[in-house]
Amino acid sequence: MTTATTDELLTVPEVMARLKLGRSTVYDLIRSRRLTSITVGRARRIPVDAVRDFISYEIGEAA
Repeated sequence: MTTATTDELLTVPEVMARLKLGRSTVYDLIRSRRLTSITVGRARRIPVDAVRDFISYEIGEAA
């Protein structure tokens, strides 16, 4: 089993910046399960791999 570092977990504002999307859009993607996230205490975190998977899936759908 591998241990995730904090560099592998992004905050919602970091995901917003990477995807160039608004806060509510990112939360809509999380709510619709198109973007995987975890909750640590009261903080929402999105794995870097989930962002990559989301981008790959969207590119595949657009093709």
